[in-house]
Amino acid sequence: QVQLVESGGGSVQAGGSLRLSCAVYGYTYSSYCMGWFRQAPGKEREGVASIYIGGGSTYYADSVKGRFTISQDNAKNTLYLQMNSLKPEDTAMYYCAADYAALLPTLHSDEYNYWGQGTQVTVSS
Repeated sequence: QVQLVESGGGSVQAGGSLRLSCAVYGYTYSSYCMGWFRQAPGKEREGVASIYIGGGSTYYADSVKGRFTISQDNAKNTLYLQMNSLKPEDTAMYYCAADYAALLPTLHSDEYNYWGQGTQVTVSS
């Protein structure tokens, strides 16, 4: 049973930083894609960042490029999203997801097979 558990969300002022974590349980694939997505109230889900586990290549949405960094710790089976220079428009529920069929990092959410429960990020101006 694959389970993804996010943590690290919270409230921060604009310009601040947060680091999200996603612990992965029960996933036995050696190469796969993981991503971070977000959804604000009344808006569609948006892909934020993706990483190909096993190769390390990454892909970012233009809206977060240069501010967010996605990374992995294989020993801990944990995915991270370091978020710097946060803006009020970054406020959303953030989800991590895993795609065992992908060969490249992708922000296409319909390709992902497993999802976490989400962690809330709120950025005040």
